[in-house]
Amino acid sequence: MDKRKILLVDDVALILEIEKSFLRNSPVRIFTAHDGAEALEIVKNERPDLVFMDLNMPRMDGAACCAAIKADGQLRSIPVVMVTTAGKSEDRELCREAGCDDFITKPIDRRIFLEKGRKFLPNIDRREPRVPFCAKVSVRDEGEVLAGVIADISVGGLYVAAEGAVGKDGTVVLSFPLPLDSPELVEVHGRIAWQNSKTDRKKPMLPVGFGVEFTEVAEKTIEAIQNFVDSFKTTQR
Repeated sequence: MDKRKILLVDDVALILEIEKSFLRNSPVRIFTAHDGAEALEIVKNERPDLVFMDLNMPRMDGAACCAAIKADGQLRSIPVVMVTTAGKSEDRELCREAGCDDFITKPIDRRIFLEKGRKFLPNIDRREPRVPFCAKVSVRDEGEVLAGVIADISVGGLYVAAEGAVGKDGTVVLSFPLPLDSPELVEVHGRIAWQNSKTDRKKPMLPVGFGVEFTEVAEKTIEAIQNFVDSFKTTQR
């Protein structure tokens, strides 16, 4: 059976890399486009099973591209999920008028991204493989800094063993060495997805701490994490 096709559309290369990382272990073929005009050509030629499309792009914006897809009798059944700026109700209305099937907001939440995708393609994987990763990490939000230790990592997130809490609004910035022996630190942005507290141990096998899902990660950092995961799996064979 041929793999299902997903088209990712954004004029920012980093966003495309983050979205691709979310789908890394899904049995799908991924196509990318950097504006609405390029996306429309790919839709006509490849007939993807799902499109994630940014609203604000050069040449042809996402709303115009979505409207063109939905106006075509041969293409209109293709689901289009628009990506908008958080807090802008006018953007959502523009997407609705264009005929989109759903929308998400930036910064893109991995969990929500995959949930939206599974509405249209149920075989999208739920999780990337995690591997042990023991490194000191600094976790900070606007006002506080917490020291912890990374217990495991994947291209989509990591688990921090630590007592205490930061990220009052759910968002954090993490700094840690990658690779492990590197004197330099990488920095990633994320959101606290769940907590393993002393009184509420959701996963008793893990120490007290919290799981973080990445929301903003540099392309070279994603590649470094993937290389680490791949090398670990190779040594376990």
